[in-house]
Amino acid sequence: MSEEKIYRTDSSRPLVELTHVEKHFGDLHVLKDINLKVARGEVLVVVGPSGSGKSTMCRTINRLETIDSGDIRIDGKPLPQEGKELARLRAEVGMVFQSFNLFANKTILENVALAPIRVRHMAKKEAEDQAMELLARVGVDSQASKMPAQLSGGQQQRVAIARALAMHPKVMLFDEPTSALDPEMVNEVLDVMIELAHEGMTMICVTHEMGFARRAADRIVFMADGQILEEASPDEFFDHPKSERAKDFLSKILTH
Repeated sequence: MSEEKIYRTDSSRPLVELTHVEKHFGDLHVLKDINLKVARGEVLVVVGPSGSGKSTMCRTINRLETIDSGDIRIDGKPLPQEGKELARLRAEVGMVFQSFNLFANKTILENVALAPIRVRHMAKKEAEDQAMELLARVGVDSQASKMPAQLSGGQQQRVAIARALAMHPKVMLFDEPTSALDPEMVNEVLDVMIELAHEGMTMICVTHEMGFARRAADRIVFMADGQILEEASPDEFFDHPKSERAKDFLSKILTH
């Protein structure tokens, strides 16, 4: 691990902390006693079979899903229940989904500038200048005047990342951001995410992209059946998985 990474992840208080988190959907117990700490500047990649609770856990961190019991804190503060405090929290926790969720009736530039204007009360010119900088950062500034439908899936997902960054979030959550993309578009999105990781953005990524997990993660969390079964460095997890469940998962996913 580089000195830079050690420096970035050295913080006395976790930026994100889940303690004894439980969640049911009816009779289905989807999160079972989840305990997790994510340091400032850390890149945490969550892997595991479908239905293991990965996406649900990710969505509880900005309260898109409520929890039945336990505690979730961002930067030492418990998650607000509702209202302005919750809106403020969501501004600090950027989220990128499988689907791009761009406003179809607004240009790419307007999509990225909208939230800073409405939520942060940023002047329109300042918001648009920032939006152009962010679009350049993710490599789609030449598409600024187009509508989302005119862009490829990979381009739209990069716009979605720029839109999340426009709020200057403390942490970025990625919920399988490449799973809806054609294979040739996956790398252009992963490259942006790797660049963010190198810049020190705190990231929690749920993904099936094992190459990305190995390359970008500081730590891998393996989930199955609603539980965290393993936490390890990428090399340790991929080369020496401890649980039979992880060994089975890796044997199926790495043979292709």
